[in-house]
Amino acid sequence: MRARSIRGTGGLAAAIAIAVAASACSAPGDGGSGGAKDSAVVGIAYEPDTLSPLLGYGKDGNSKIFDGLLTHDADMKLKPALAAELPKVTDGGRTYTYKLRKGVKFSDGKPFSAKDVVFTYETILDKKTNNASKTELDAIKSVEAKGGSEADTVVFHLKYPYAPFAERTVLPIAPEHIAGKQDVNNGAFTTKPVGTGPYELVKWSKGEKLTFKANPDYWGGAPKIKNFTMAIIKDDDVRATRLDAGELDGAILPPNLARKYKGDGGRKTYAAKTFDYRVVTLPTGNKVAGDTDIRRALDVGVDRKAMVDSILDGAGKEAYGPVPTDSPWFTKGTEREFDAAKAKKILDDAGWKPGKDGIREKDGVRATFPLWYLSGDKLRQDHALAYASDAKKLGIKVEVQSGTWEVIEPRMPKDAVLAGGGSPADPDFDQYTLLKSSLAGDGFNNMAHYDNPKVDKALEDARKSGDHAKRQAAYDTIQRELVKNPGYTFLTHIDHLYVVDKKFGDLSTQVEPHDHGLASGPWWNVEDWQPKK
Repeated sequence: MRARSIRGTGGLAAAIAIAVAASACSAPGDGGSGGAKDSAVVGIAYEPDTLSPLLGYGKDGNSKIFDGLLTHDADMKLKPALAAELPKVTDGGRTYTYKLRKGVKFSDGKPFSAKDVVFTYETILDKKTNNASKTELDAIKSVEAKGGSEADTVVFHLKYPYAPFAERTVLPIAPEHIAGKQDVNNGAFTTKPVGTGPYELVKWSKGEKLTFKANPDYWGGAPKIKNFTMAIIKDDDVRATRLDAGELDGAILPPNLARKYKGDGGRKTYAAKTFDYRVVTLPTGNKVAGDTDIRRALDVGVDRKAMVDSILDGAGKEAYGPVPTDSPWFTKGTEREFDAAKAKKILDDAGWKPGKDGIREKDGVRATFPLWYLSGDKLRQDHALAYASDAKKLGIKVEVQSGTWEVIEPRMPKDAVLAGGGSPADPDFDQYTLLKSSLAGDGFNNMAHYDNPKVDKALEDARKSGDHAKRQAAYDTIQRELVKNPGYTFLTHIDHLYVVDKKFGDLSTQVEPHDHGLASGPWWNVEDWQPKK
């Protein structure tokens, strides 16, 4: 869950964010593109922890600096990138063979080969590498380069027929001749990377912006947008203010701020469907939040539809788990209708009795727990406050607090968090790290410390089967178990809203993960933009 993550980096108070925004515009080229047709500046909410794919950067694609063996088109179908064609799958789904595109070079002019692919995957899987997502590559037994001196073929051998393995090969490829000569966790490559992608990093000013320039020798053709800047503006209101001031050509905004641009003649609003959800973690380390009956009561006692209507202005849908209700992987019948009376009965029957102030108690324990959200994130704030309001009507006191991730992370084992996640590629991508008991306490994986043997077995069964029907049955089991004991209260799936200057023409979006606009949004394919003349 961490890598797509619920995390981002820390939030900032509005005043600090304004100061950062001002400094980010003080130098030439740092503000909006000032009408330049070959430049674009977009506002995003979060920045990565690293720019090294060996540590998790860009693992779901669209990294701009790098390419994977495969990539996604606008419809999220896999297509070749560094590979010349889609992989040949043999040995009952245990062997994947990729023929590589010829003539590809890294942006420093050195040739790309199969050896770089082997280096990338083997380094990520190395125990010494601090990559929180390495369990996603658990299926790999070995990877080898073939083709003699040309090294134009890569063969992956898997331990089991991991059905979505091809989706894992959108992972960016790092150059062995640079990254292989450094400390993988702390070397210069983590902030000054070199890749085969459509853009080269000019500078990463942490907390302010990522500045890119077009790679003139990109194998897919030199981008028309020559200068591309991602301004990191963590406060939603400040991002909107900078867009209004003309300092940004585009930005991701929450629904309440995006609404006013619908009639704007110079800008266009794009709504991207997503798997991005907002969820309350209910850690087992908290006597109240970890109580099964409290969890079950909250699961039916919160009004998800009201959140969609009021907080999201209809730009989203109710969430009952990580899988959206319109996904073919969703288990029909696991929807939880809002029923406050049912929630109160669950609590009454379990012995949680209202005290003099209306807050329930059981065995001397008051039904209260903290709920943290990231400072500056209005959507999380609004979800947290709505959740607390609904909980109070049931006799549960949820104390809403805000902070940076540096403040929140140490508290996660015992305090609830308004978190987020979601990946459209395959249900394994999100559910395994969200629910696997062995990953509890591993960074931002399994934040609730959820521990359910039936879910653990189903996660393994789904991951290790190549049969779609068996995988569907396993994910059905997981979704039904989450009804019986919901270690999280899933609230909404959110459409991402972007406002972009019309000078870039008609743009497109993909079905998006929980990404905060870094590699998603209308700029998912900025290298293909054709600005109006």
